[in-house]
Amino acid sequence: MRLEVQAIMPLAYKKRASKQAYQSLTQLTIEGFETPFAQKLDPTNRWVNLARQVPWDRIVGVYLKQLHNQTLGASSINPRVILGAVMIKHLKNLSDEETILEIQENMYLQYFIGYSSFSTEPAFDPSLFVEIRKRLGSAEMGQINEEIVSLFHQSHPSNPKNESEKNLPDDQVRNQDSDKQTNVNGEPSQGTTFAHEGSHKGRLLVDATACPQDIAYPTDLNLLNDARVKSEELIDLLYRSEIEPSKPRTYREQARKNYLRFAKSKQLSRKQIRKAVAVQLRYLRRNLGHIHRLLDGYSTIPLKPKEYKYLLVIQELYRQQLQMWQNRTHSIEHRIVSIHQPHVRPIVRGKARNKTEFGAKLHLSLVDGFAFIDHLEWEAYNEGTLLLDSVEKYKQRHGSYPREVLADQIYCNRENRRQLKELGIRLLAKPLGRPPAVNQEHVSPGERNPIEGKFGQAKNGYGLDRIRARLSQTSQSWIASIVLVLNLVNLARVAPYCIWATFWQKLNSWINFFRQALGFDKRHCLLFQ
Repeated sequence: MRLEVQAIMPLAYKKRASKQAYQSLTQLTIEGFETPFAQKLDPTNRWVNLARQVPWDRIVGVYLKQLHNQTLGASSINPRVILGAVMIKHLKNLSDEETILEIQENMYLQYFIGYSSFSTEPAFDPSLFVEIRKRLGSAEMGQINEEIVSLFHQSHPSNPKNESEKNLPDDQVRNQDSDKQTNVNGEPSQGTTFAHEGSHKGRLLVDATACPQDIAYPTDLNLLNDARVKSEELIDLLYRSEIEPSKPRTYREQARKNYLRFAKSKQLSRKQIRKAVAVQLRYLRRNLGHIHRLLDGYSTIPLKPKEYKYLLVIQELYRQQLQMWQNRTHSIEHRIVSIHQPHVRPIVRGKARNKTEFGAKLHLSLVDGFAFIDHLEWEAYNEGTLLLDSVEKYKQRHGSYPREVLADQIYCNRENRRQLKELGIRLLAKPLGRPPAVNQEHVSPGERNPIEGKFGQAKNGYGLDRIRARLSQTSQSWIASIVLVLNLVNLARVAPYCIWATFWQKLNSWINFFRQALGFDKRHCLLFQ
């Protein structure tokens, strides 16, 4: 008698993450950070400086609100380790695995995430990043982002004047304000003033961009082939000899040959593409019929949630492709461009390089170099309708309306111009109507460069042009993390300057105080010139 022994596969071993409790930044010093080299960390290192600027106590509170095991169950991982690892991942544009290895090898990164001494152990398993992205959605990352920016503005109050007005006297600024007012059409009118203009501060820049998802370029033929292959897998899962004596015919080998014959051709005419799509539609229709007949033999649906989701996606994809084929069109509402990520939608941007991008559409506002997510959606939308929402969110964040708004042409419709005028906000844009005889410059050529440069920085440096998360929720968290990283970079850049500017401002105030107390005048003392 022959005995068959099934080998037992060993369980995958995952090292448990450190359960070291969170320690406030005020209790962790560089001198107490022990290394195997018995040396001190460089206090001027970029990670040491950034660790000082991040309000860890506040953002840890935001993270702890998402946990439900503070009283029951095992203790959680140190929140600073979690949040610091997410920041490092997007700051260095690394994969999940490379991020853990980088932290394991770099003592400055370990200091940044709150370690008290150097350790060769991994911070946690890289697969935990998926759960972190599910837990920290776009709303939570946006809240962390606003906590960091608001604390920075509280500790470094900015000058209410614009950058171009910092070196001008107050009376000249007031004269310019009255000259720059606009009418309903955006045209300048002399002597126009607003009743509540004095309470407006700052400048708001708004724009939108697409965040391309990491998917294969979708074509009708490729999408139908992927759906056909997945439907064949579902038939293999559902078939039981008790339900049907013979397995349904799928003609998968013939279907594969027909697909490759067209897919490998270098140039196809419209007639050939239409014929190839029709062939794949017939194969997919036959497979869907087999799947429904097999499901009728079960009392309950035997598919797992992920497999059942694929079935629903394939059915919707077949309906869309059939309708487009019959109507001879290439667009349809809520079009599916990937069966693995059915939430992704095509975004038509009209760019010369990529006319259509596939991913989420991000509406961003920029204030003093800090970026905020005002709207993030997978469906295409007209960003011109969101200008007033961005203005209201600016008031919620900063306590007042902006003095000026810089926006693209799509925002400058008549309705937006009228509502901004009612709020006493200047829209720096080209006026409507025929140009006047005298050439008047309303917007300098480079005034909107900061927000365009912010998009370029995010896409070229931090991976906004290729979102590698697969779920809708985790992709939105990925995008929000990149925006957070942009603000961290700006924070590390402007914080030393703001500290020096605050010191110089206080020094000038003390000099002016003693000068007035002693009766000195500027022309009598060279020290004050």
